[in-house]
Amino acid sequence: MGLVSDLEKDPAEIVCVGGNDGPVLEFLEPREVVLGRTTKVRRLLPNKNRRMVGAWCFVDHYGPDDLTSRVDSYDVPGERGMRVPPHPHTSLQTVSWLFEGEIEHRDSVGSHAMVRPGELNIMTAGNGIAHSEVSTPTAPPMLHGAQLWVALPDSVRTTVPPAFNAYADLPTIDFDGARATVMVGTVAGVTSPAPAYTPLVGADLTIDPGRTVTVPLTPSNEYAVLIVDGSVTVGDLTPSFGEMVYLGDGRESVDLVASDNGTRLLLLGGEPFEEQLVMWWNFIGRSHEEIVTAREAWQEAIAASGTDRFGMVPGYDGDPLPAPALPAIALKPRPRAR
Repeated sequence: MGLVSDLEKDPAEIVCVGGNDGPVLEFLEPREVVLGRTTKVRRLLPNKNRRMVGAWCFVDHYGPDDLTSRVDSYDVPGERGMRVPPHPHTSLQTVSWLFEGEIEHRDSVGSHAMVRPGELNIMTAGNGIAHSEVSTPTAPPMLHGAQLWVALPDSVRTTVPPAFNAYADLPTIDFDGARATVMVGTVAGVTSPAPAYTPLVGADLTIDPGRTVTVPLTPSNEYAVLIVDGSVTVGDLTPSFGEMVYLGDGRESVDLVASDNGTRLLLLGGEPFEEQLVMWWNFIGRSHEEIVTAREAWQEAIAASGTDRFGMVPGYDGDPLPAPALPAIALKPRPRAR
């Protein structure tokens, strides 16, 4: 999936290159992005200073939004919450995680599922998949969540079959003063059943007010924390709601000190991803030519109501989303971090 996929009208091209930094503390400032017609998000990755954390290459944080009382200028009369038409993905996994609310997911392999808080929905694109996300009329009034993408390595990215997996009962960890749900990968010896094709970590961690929690880490992985409620002190930084701090790699553990009101955060990490990526719109590739081919294939699928590479999304009431125009110049590499 992507709860909120990249629907920018003029998407920038991003090429990411691997690299190790050792233990660091670096703020990653969010930028506000308007997606589709009804959704505003805070985009943490790709960031102007750092474009990946492990294989995590895209992180949007949105809400909490009261869908019954929104009055901002991006609201559309008659549309409540999220409405993301069918759109394509290549060479990635989309990871859906909600803190509040509910989203209906449909995709071109025939999946139909509700995304709910605490339940992981992960969609593997392989060489091509399409999907939609919609707030239903009966959805709860509040919507708060994160949309994340994982880059697939070259060894499997075009050969792994497109698939959708949902997990309602994920493993948990009880720390002294904190609790964690392991979404993806392994934390403190506890492993999620979700499919991962590189060493990867994703966990939802809630820390009690004023408590300090030491979270064990894998030194060969790099990590970041995204604050989704309250604030936390890590080293000499105190990120608050909607902010992300990059921790680098080479750490055996990290100490997290919750604010007086407690905190909730996403711990993201993984082995530094060494392959070059070209990201444009909802596609991940390795070259300009590959992105051009994917775009042409999606446009052909729209015209033909589906092709072998991109099928249509059954059950969605509306038209698929056309791809925006490519830039006039060839997509060029940029470094993974500045």
